[in-house]
Amino acid sequence: MKRQRACIIGGTGFVGRHLLTRLGNAGYHCVVPTRRAFRHRDLKLYPKVELHEMEDTTAYEALFADCSLVVNLAGILNESDGASFQAVHVDLVRRLVAAAQAAGVPRLLHMSALRADAEQGSSAYLRSKGAGEDIAHGADLRVTSFRPSVIFGRGDSFFNRFRSLLDIAPGVVPLACPQAQFAPVWVEDVVQAMVRSVDDERTVGQRYDLCGPRVLTLKELMVETARHLGKRVWIIDLDDKRSHLMARLFDKLPGAPITLDNYQSMQTPSVCDEHNGLLQLGIHPTDIDTIVPTYLGT
Repeated sequence: MKRQRACIIGGTGFVGRHLLTRLGNAGYHCVVPTRRAFRHRDLKLYPKVELHEMEDTTAYEALFADCSLVVNLAGILNESDGASFQAVHVDLVRRLVAAAQAAGVPRLLHMSALRADAEQGSSAYLRSKGAGEDIAHGADLRVTSFRPSVIFGRGDSFFNRFRSLLDIAPGVVPLACPQAQFAPVWVEDVVQAMVRSVDDERTVGQRYDLCGPRVLTLKELMVETARHLGKRVWIIDLDDKRSHLMARLFDKLPGAPITLDNYQSMQTPSVCDEHNGLLQLGIHPTDIDTIVPTYLGT
């Protein structure tokens, strides 16, 4: 019989660190594979967390051999020379699924993205996320997928990125895709949904859209960030033509505020239609005004 042992792929990231705490509290010993353990030494302070340095990143079967749960959180928002959407969102999922099946892992939780669709996704990011999700659900495994809108919380790369931009902006911010829609979801709500699903047979085979309680435009989110920071800023709305041009100009620059694929992703509203998976799992979604001021400050 498998022990309460979980392997968290992408466990060193933003969502992963929150999930490790939740799983530890639920009694799981968590294994976190990484190629550079020294960069994540602080995780050794987490109770019931074991860093596993992997030189051969294809050797997942042996890693999963004693696990009752595998969680895949691996994902990238932008491609680079070292990582493509195909490699991270599709090929990696195929390897993880094969290894989990070979090792006899009974449960797989998979992180996807809201509006992910292998065929109809508006961007390479969303199409690759959709393809990976389909691979996970096509396997002979007890799989549950989670499809969040943009995730916020202490240490996020969303509101904190806005803060960095506002810190260097000279009081004026030209904003691409200002009317793009999001339903920001709190990271703790996301990981609570994941942990609740582990032993709930009703969640097997389900793909849960996860949204916060409010839909806001990108401009409204920027305004909220400036308000919490106590900054006065003039936001210049760029129309679609100028937004597309900005995305093309920044496309290949490292750390760019927007890429062409980001622009294409934002053509699809990142909001839930009829069903919010949080509510289906008995979780009341948390509003940004409850959490964001605690880490952005006013």
